[in-house]
Amino acid sequence: MTSTVNEVDTSVFDGQRERAAAIVMRYPEPRSALLPLLHLVQYVEGHVSRAGVAFCAEVLDVTPAEVSAVATFYTMYKREPVGEHLVSVCTNTLCAALGGDDIYAAVRERLGGIGHEQTAGEPGTPGSLTIEHAECLAACDLAPVLTVNYEFYDRQTVDTALGIIDALQRGEKPHPTRGAPLTDFRRIELLLAGFFDDPEVGGAEANAGPSADDATLRGARLAEERGWTAPPMPDASPDRPTEATELPGGAS
Repeated sequence: MTSTVNEVDTSVFDGQRERAAAIVMRYPEPRSALLPLLHLVQYVEGHVSRAGVAFCAEVLDVTPAEVSAVATFYTMYKREPVGEHLVSVCTNTLCAALGGDDIYAAVRERLGGIGHEQTAGEPGTPGSLTIEHAECLAACDLAPVLTVNYEFYDRQTVDTALGIIDALQRGEKPHPTRGAPLTDFRRIELLLAGFFDDPEVGGAEANAGPSADDATLRGARLAEERGWTAPPMPDASPDRPTEATELPGGAS
């Protein structure tokens, strides 16, 4: 039966109620399921709509305001429909210094001059792309980087990035530098909702690609080869204050 919260029609999610229930069952408190539930909403509609907010509020027995507060806080939740692919270009310090700003500008130009979180093409249709500049994609050792649906393309240049954009618009799915094969934004949202084995995301094997680069692991491997270990934590017992609790002049 179609249900509503504050007269908002949530029937578009009727086919997802079993998945929603499975998400809630993972947590001791239902409201803790909100983040993956919002990813499930984006799998269905490509963004978090008013209906999506109402659906989450209904499932978790919370207010729409509580859901909206979370959905507007995290940048991974989009309030406008996303294209078939979400292209995120890192423009934080190291990536920017190594060419990230130039890549972002070139990608924007190639897509008709669109800006942050805007879409080239009809959202959700083949070849449609939403672009965003990301503050950090946590791959500084491989800068400059961009991601497509959160899959990494490392050590980019303007030319290689534009090649990726052109391929996506042609309907191709160039393999990421590392990690799982590229799918599309909505299917990756189902994965982020926690359905790793679902046939719609290719099953567990399709998402088991290696995600680490040799450069990232080099320090850990060198430490293992040479037997290096981190120093032990200082004794934090009451009889022996740590340096962090000792202030100049003997004050505490």
